[in-house]
Amino acid sequence: MTALGTAASGMEAQQLNVEVISNNIANMSTTGFKRQRVAFQDLLYQNLKRVGSSSSDAGTIVPSGIQIGVGVKPGSVYRIDEQGNLQLTENKYDLAIQGSGYFRVQMPDGSEAYTRDGAFQVSATGELVTLDGYTVQPGITIPQDAIDVTINPTGEVQVKLAGQVSPQTVGQLDLAIFFNDSGLESIGDNLYLETPASGTATTGVPGAPGYGTVVQGYLETSNVNAVQEITTLIAAQRAYEMNSKVITTADEMMAEVSRLR
Repeated sequence: MTALGTAASGMEAQQLNVEVISNNIANMSTTGFKRQRVAFQDLLYQNLKRVGSSSSDAGTIVPSGIQIGVGVKPGSVYRIDEQGNLQLTENKYDLAIQGSGYFRVQMPDGSEAYTRDGAFQVSATGELVTLDGYTVQPGITIPQDAIDVTINPTGEVQVKLAGQVSPQTVGQLDLAIFFNDSGLESIGDNLYLETPASGTATTGVPGAPGYGTVVQGYLETSNVNAVQEITTLIAAQRAYEMNSKVITTADEMMAEVSRLR
C-alpha cells in the first residue's frame, strides 16, 4: 500500500516546514533578518495506465490515464527579501538600508561577506566594525578627537573636529547588490556569502539608481510577521496530523485484510 510511504513523505515535509517557521519566529528580533519559506514539489508518479496511450486498433487513445502520486519533497527554502521596518535607536553608528543593497564586511580570512545588519561600532583604533569586530568595507577610521559623526543618505562619512567649523569627510560607504538575493548563502551572524546562484556583487554609492540609501540612527528590523507565521504554523500542524491519520487508516485497512479468512 503506497499510501503509507506517501503519507510519511507528507509528514517529513511538514516537519521541515515547521522547522523553517520556528527559525523565522526565533529571529523576530534579529536585525535585518529575512523570513524564509519552503517550496514543495510532488514526487514521481506511477503510471498504471499511461495517458495518451492507444486503447484500441481503431486509433482511440486514453484521455486521462491512471497516475498515482507517491508523495511530496522539499524543492527549496528561499528567503523573502521584503524591506523590514526602520527602528529609531539614536545611536550614531547604527545604520539602516532603505531599499536594495548590502553592507560589505571583511572576514578574518580576507574574504568578503555581506549583511543588512547595520549595528556597527568602532574598534580600539577607531575603525568602523561589526558587532564581531569585522571591518566594514571599504575601511573607515573615525579620528579619536572627533566630537560628532554624521553619515548622510549617500554613505558619506563626515566628522566634526574640535576647533573646526566645517565637517571633514573621512570616508565613503558603498553597497553591494546582486541579481538574485535569494542565491546568497547564509553563514550565521547576519552574514551572507556570494555564490554562483546569486551572481557577482556589483558595488555602488548609496542612492545611485538601483541602490538603497543609508539612514543613520536607525536599524532595519526583521521582516517576520508574527500573525502570519502563527497562521502558517497552525496550517503545517494540521497537515502533519492529516498525514498521520492517513498512515493510521492505511494500517487499519491492512489489518482488516490480514483478518480475512
